[in-house]
Amino acid sequence: MTDLTITPGCVVLLASFDDIPEHSFLVDEVFEDCITGIAQTGPLAGEYGEPDLALVIRVLQHAPS
Repeated sequence: MTDLTITPGCVVLLASFDDIPEHSFLVDEVFEDCITGIAQTGPLAGEYGEPDLALVIRVLQHAPS
């Protein structure tokens, strides 16, 4: 992961893992080693998750001000 500014409310692109392709993810909370939130696209759309920060490829949309 590069130096990304990830905050609650932003949408990030997560790398593929297992049989799950890259997908967008709406961030709810940011922790030291992971984020929490809801998948927006892909086979997990609508599902809650806690992916590692290492899976974040880039920020797609910053949180609304």
